[in-house]
Amino acid sequence: MVAMTQLRVGERAKIVDLSQVSNLVKRRLLDMGVTEGAEICLKCTMPLGGPFMIENCGQCVGIRRNEAKNIQVKPL
Repeated sequence: MVAMTQLRVGERAKIVDLSQVSNLVKRRLLDMGVTEGAEICLKCTMPLGGPFMIENCGQCVGIRRNEAKNIQVKPL
């Protein structure tokens, strides 16, 4: 397991742990289908400490860098 921030652009991973993410952010991610067990692809990282753009089930979602470092993933 690694933090989402350690993925490279274009790399696919499976989310394995969301327990360190705040409840508000976790709820929003769950509403968008980003759940434990979901497969994601890191599409791009924004410069200057900006968000990570991930793709999940055909939809792109932006996640703040501070939140992404708390999401544990398993690279595929």
